[in-house]
Formats: sequence, structure tokens, C-alpha cells
Amino acid sequence: MRVCLASTSPARLMLLRQAGIEPSTRAPQVDEEAVVAAIEAAEGRVLPPDEHVLLLARRKAADVVETLARVEPDFDGIVIGGDSMFAFDGDVLGKPLLPAVATERWERMRGGTGILHSGHSVFRVRPGVPAREAHAVAEAAVTFAADITSDEIAAYVATGEPLQVAGAFTVDSLGGAFITRVEGDPSTVVGMSLSTLRGLVRDLGIGWTELWGTGAAS
Repeated sequence: MRVCLASTSPARLMLLRQAGIEPSTRAPQVDEEAVVAAIEAAEGRVLPPDEHVLLLARRKAADVVETLARVEPDFDGIVIGGDSMFAFDGDVLGKPLLPAVATERWERMRGGTGILHSGHSVFRVRPGVPAREAHAVAEAAVTFAADITSDEIAAYVATGEPLQVAGAFTVDSLGGAFITRVEGDPSTVVGMSLSTLRGLVRDLGIGWTELWGTGAAS
């Protein structure tokens, strides 16, 4: 059975590889800001983080499913899509991009706890059969050390690592030393909850262990 990750996120790819799965990857062609803006305008409200990440995870996975139908009509396997957001004190913190923004966030977050929201969408795709989907949201609470110094923040920001990740931190790399607690599936903070994916795959009639050793060409 083949596995396609509807993402080019190195963290998500590595997570699946560490779980024994070697997927192919395809970048979804989804204008995320436009998708969210359209839904919020139509419904007259701001989507909360859990709905936001689930909407985008489903759109990303669906886009790749449509692409595979055109370019790989014999694809037999699953497509996995995901999206994540970090919320702290009621504010959604995306990728900071700029060192000054990352520094301000770390000064604000130290000693506090935020929630990482991760949306998941899994499609079962087979030739000549309508694709079936299962989806869910996972959350994990992340607590930051209260004794992080300004020098440590400056040094971490200078590495560039926090600039391109939601919330300005990682748990599986340099940022991990500044996190004291994760409540929930730890892999959620990396990019996707493996336990949630296992449940979704099972809902689609596939045993998780069937995916071990499978991937792009199996």
C-alpha cells in the first residue's frame, strides 16, 4: 500500500519515517489565506484554531487526491494532510519570520503554557473507487521553562530555527531544552499526532502496522 504525504514539511516527513513509513510527498496547491477568508466571510465569524487547522488539513489532502487522480490514476493507498496552529493566551501565533517577532514571543511565552492544534485528514484512494476520508483534530499543551534567560532567547533566535515554525519553537530540536512539559501526544507538537493518524487509518479499514515499511513505491 502506498502512502502520500500532502505536505513538504521536513518535520512531518521525518515523523512518518521515524514511525516506520516511507511516504512520497506532494505539495498541495492551496491558497490557505484565501480558503480561510472565504469561509469566515461566508459564515460571518472568525474560525477558532481547531476548525482552522481541520479546514486546511482537509483542503490540502483533497487537493493532492485530485492531483493523483489526474497524474497517477493507478494510485492505491492513503493520502495524509495536516495543518497546525499554536495558540497562547488566546492569540494564534504563526511563523514569526522575523527575529524581533520571535524574540518578543519567547519573552512572552517563558513560564507559560500554550496549545498546539493539529488538524489531520486521511483519504483512502483506490483506482475506480470514490475516495473515502476520515479526519480529526489533536491538541497538546506545551509549557515553557520559566527560567529562560534573555541571552538564551537571543542565541536560539540567532540560529534561525524558530523563524519558520508555528509558535516560534520546536520540541524535537534546539527548542526542546526550553520546554518543560507536553500534555497530549508529543508528536502533535512536531507536526502530526501519530496516535490520531492511527485511529483515522483504522477508521478507513487499514491496520497501522500494515503501513510499516510501505511508502512511495510499495
